Amino acid sequence: MSFPPAPNGPAGAAPPSVFDGRTPTAGDLRIETRGIAPVPAAQRYGGPGRLFTVWFAPNLTMTGVFTGTIGIVLGLDFTTALVAVVLGTLLGAVPTAYLGTWGSLTGTGQLALARLAFGRAVAVPGVLQWLSSVAWDALIGLFGGDALARLCGWPFWLGVLVMMVGQGVLGVLGYEAIHRLQKIMTFVLAAAFVVLTLKLLDGVHPTATGSVHGADRAGAFVLTSTIALSLSLSWAPYASDFSRYLPRSASRPRMFWYTLLGISVSFVAVQALGLWGASAFTDQTARGVDELLGGGALGAFGLLAVALAALCSNAMNDYSGSLALQTVGVPIPRPSAAALSAVLGFPLVLWMHAADTTARFQNVLLFVGYWIPGFVAVVAVDWFARAADRGGAPFDPAVESARPQPWWPALTAFVVAFGAAVPFMDTSLYVGPVAAALHGADLAYYVAFLVALVVYAPLRLLRRTREQVAEATAPDAAVH
Repeated sequence: MSFPPAPNGPAGAAPPSVFDGRTPTAGDLRIETRGIAPVPAAQRYGGPGRLFTVWFAPNLTMTGVFTGTIGIVLGLDFTTALVAVVLGTLLGAVPTAYLGTWGSLTGTGQLALARLAFGRAVAVPGVLQWLSSVAWDALIGLFGGDALARLCGWPFWLGVLVMMVGQGVLGVLGYEAIHRLQKIMTFVLAAAFVVLTLKLLDGVHPTATGSVHGADRAGAFVLTSTIALSLSLSWAPYASDFSRYLPRSASRPRMFWYTLLGISVSFVAVQALGLWGASAFTDQTARGVDELLGGGALGAFGLLAVALAALCSNAMNDYSGSLALQTVGVPIPRPSAAALSAVLGFPLVLWMHAADTTARFQNVLLFVGYWIPGFVAVVAVDWFARAADRGGAPFDPAVESARPQPWWPALTAFVVAFGAAVPFMDTSLYVGPVAAALHGADLAYYVAFLVALVVYAPLRLLRRTREQVAEATAPDAAVH
């Protein structure tokens, strides 16, 4: 494996098949064994249009609906909370859509690409990404498992277990199976949520007047926006994982817009649904769906849709989690790593279900994402610097891996950014002093991004300048 080498040793330290393996083709639903090695140009396929469905369907989950209810719980009225949701969702979706365009240029997943900037320190964001994928399994499996249990008359734990097995199978099958399923589920889940919306409009009225005012209202608005941002930005470390098989000729503007629309439309829709029906959904969203649809066949269809949506989303978590684990340097086949993520998500779902679901859900949701803004800033700066050095030449994995960066600038910026964000955090477990002074406004995501940018950009620029000077004064350069 020439790019990226295993972080814990040279490229030959693990069997090449663990990181390479068989690549799928269009419609090929056999197990994809390829890991983090770049996808050869000759084995790329597909068009930008498939990015809309792969990013639309997995967000039509009750996790998004439940997240939407939080704005009302914080005391906002429907209109104000909806504006916060739209703003936050777009702010998080833009970097995710942009990172996704790297897949067709590089044939490489997002965490594997991050090794260019982080070097061996990529193990830090790699572990965080892997843990985040397991946490997202729990956040989404919580509602999917509950829906399946209610649909089949099972105990909660059995519904969750069956859910985890199903998503694990999809994660093992890999890229093409996930893309194909999301294309089908886009229509199925959209229909289900349209039915749910019509029922909601007919029998439930939104909160017209908020219970908070002045500075408290401003703080609740920012926190609601940040929570919405955390949802859409959470896909950023996954972004190019699901575009790495697209050919280099794929239109990057179309890739960007299909991804942006897929993420934004779906997330805004489900959160708006949660805002409108906050009184009906609370923390028992599956039961709320069943009751809202009147039970019977329609209620069963709604519960099935909730379970299928969770299955679609968590399959992507397990897939990207498997690539993250390989990036860390664990020489485990990608299918096995995907199955492992599903297994570990099971006990976390049971823990979240055992006590105050609302508090635990919000805490996990925020904490799994606080590291992402710093990560995005670092990899973006490194990407722009490398693009400038290439001067318009196409991305070549072998060439770029031959220009390694020291690990400490990226890791320093990453850690400093997270530390700077701590006083701005607002969760039920910890409220930073700045967040408290700002009446609950959580600005941690914005602070982390800006600090990482300010710290890393000068260090990366200095490194680039030194490289250029070294090349200009090299013996070969002097001869020529």
